[in-house]
Amino acid sequence: MGTKKAVLLRLDSAVHAALQRWAADELRSVNAQLEYLLRESLRSASRLPATTGPEGNNPRE
Repeated sequence: MGTKKAVLLRLDSAVHAALQRWAADELRSVNAQLEYLLRESLRSASRLPATTGPEGNNPRE
């Protein structure tokens, strides 16, 4: 698995609360939920590298 980058993100408290509820519904942390949503958005826009697997891992590793 590749290295992860830390990113500081400021969110409105209402947005954070909604993300927190959504993440809890899907048994994820807020961080994992944000990463999932970003990955899905990148995939739908064809911006995610083709060598990246469903969890961000290279399937050849």
